[in-house]
Amino acid sequence: GGRYYTEDDIPTYNVAEDGTVDWLTFSGFRRYHSECHVCHGPDGEGSTYAPALKKSAVNMDYYDFVATVVNGRVNGNSVMPHFGENLNVMCYLDDIYVYLKARGTDAVARGRPAKKAAKSDMIAEAENACMG
Repeated sequence: GGRYYTEDDIPTYNVAEDGTVDWLTFSGFRRYHSECHVCHGPDGEGSTYAPALKKSAVNMDYYDFVATVVNGRVNGNSVMPHFGENLNVMCYLDDIYVYLKARGTDAVARGRPAKKAAKSDMIAEAENACMG
């Protein structure tokens, strides 16, 4: 169905030998740059305002990542807003996660991935159902 998982059923990326990324990784790039990069910098590299998420995604447990995005976080003067009601984030949370994992492990370079797999019918159906 175009989704990939670790042996622990955690969403993950798939990059083919020719550099083609799976749909979720490509979608994650797009969603990250529409919702997250303003604070966290392009390509998950971080900024003076917020940390590099490509590093956080490698070290952060999937469930902690989800909880942080859904509920937000306060760390001293730094505040991560909650996105639990933002469908543009929540419907693509796994996409953003796998993109950041791919960036954090250097499986995907900076910039828009040049080659992407097609969106599967299963992914399209899930997206339509979530966006309502």
